[in-house]
Amino acid sequence: MSKWLRKDDNVVVIAGNDKGRTGKVLGFRKKRVLVQGINVRKKHVKKSQDQKAGQLVEIECPVDVSNVALCDKDSKPLSLKVKFQGGGGKDLVYFDQGNEVVFRKIK
Repeated sequence: MSKWLRKDDNVVVIAGNDKGRTGKVLGFRKKRVLVQGINVRKKHVKKSQDQKAGQLVEIECPVDVSNVALCDKDSKPLSLKVKFQGGGGKDLVYFDQGNEVVFRKIK
């Protein structure tokens, strides 16, 4: 699992069939991340007491963490770096037109 990704972050897919598409992080599974609307697969569901007929259900499958990157509001992938503070804290920063912008604080 990536240390920098969190639930509800916006990410862009940088490799695979959904390359270039963006979505929100829904959750994590080991070294994979579940993204809303990305890597959608169809699953056949058998009939049951609740459902009188079988059906096709579309579900999101997890994507490897290395295939996604955090993105800004314009859906451009960010190149993030860790900057150490004097008091022992850390900041996750990126550069926007030469200016350093703090993305979030890290423990």
